[in-house]
Amino acid sequence: QVQLVESGGGLVQAGGSLRLSCAASGRTFSRYAMGWFRQAPGKEREFVAAMAWSNGVTAYADSVKGRFTISRDNAKNTVYLQMNSLKPEDTAVYYCAAAAQSTWTRRENLYDYWGQGTQVTVSS
Repeated sequence: QVQLVESGGGLVQAGGSLRLSCAASGRTFSRYAMGWFRQAPGKEREFVAAMAWSNGVTAYADSVKGRFTISRDNAKNTVYLQMNSLKPEDTAVYYCAAAAQSTWTRRENLYDYWGQGTQVTVSS
């Protein structure tokens, strides 16, 4: 069992930065692929970024590539999402998720555990 708790969301002006954190419980955190998703009002939840546990390979949605960075600290059982050059269209509730597999995935149905989400609002 893994429990995930996100933090770090808030209100920021366009062009600003935020770093989201996702603290995980469970002794086997290091063996989970981790992902970030987001859901804007009136839209479906979408993939943002993911990281494999086995080799640290990362993947990003085209809309955030070059601006967002996913990272993890297995010693702290925490995964991060550094978000730079934020745009109003990045406004959403951001969720972290854990998948019991070694490789990264953008498929929501392969994630076993989800956090409660943290709100990110980018003003223009």
